[in-house]
Amino acid sequence: MIKHFEALSEKELINRIKQGETELFEIIIRRLNPFLYKIGRSYGYEHHDVEDLMQESFIAAYINLEKFEARSTFKTWITRIMLNGCYRKSQKHSSQLEKTVENLENMVQTPVFQSESSNDLNNKLMKKEVREVVETALLKLPVDYRLVFSLREMNDMNTAETAALLNITESNVKVRLNRAKVMLRNKIEKMYSREDIFEFNLVYCDKIVNNVMGKINSLPELKQFSD
Repeated sequence: MIKHFEALSEKELINRIKQGETELFEIIIRRLNPFLYKIGRSYGYEHHDVEDLMQESFIAAYINLEKFEARSTFKTWITRIMLNGCYRKSQKHSSQLEKTVENLENMVQTPVFQSESSNDLNNKLMKKEVREVVETALLKLPVDYRLVFSLREMNDMNTAETAALLNITESNVKVRLNRAKVMLRNKIEKMYSREDIFEFNLVYCDKIVNNVMGKINSLPELKQFSD
């Protein structure tokens, strides 16, 4: 039944969920699972911690769905919820944000991720090694640079969205992104596709969906947003 609604736009889905079609929230979860997973892993948390943070974020988003006014995309909105959860868990504060903006003119602009047509990349063993190498390299970066890299390069957020989410200037976003690329290039000699990083397996996706929907369905008073 859910598959019949997969083509619905974000706006249509949100409106129908608010009107009481709670089961459609599963589509939202499946669409955003890989995205939130990358954020949590990029922040430095282990798999099981990221799963917990994702579930908490989805449940919080559902409970507060009536407050979503579509001033930004739902993806951006739930990203803020996820990041807030990450911040609280790590006990980091916004006062630790970078204060100095450096000159960008001499920063290396070469993209870290490029298309690779080599048949070697189709080898599963190599892809496994790629993921391990890149994950290890990313997790060694300072969290401020890691988060910017994750949002910009891995999750396709633009500079303005990233700046707003992290409460920093767009210039700082550019500085941190370029620094992150330089740091990674010093650790990684080959170029890899972004799909190989922090892959979110379908089995994990189903687990998150089942856990979140189970929790939501145990809150009958929240099912009808129009009451």
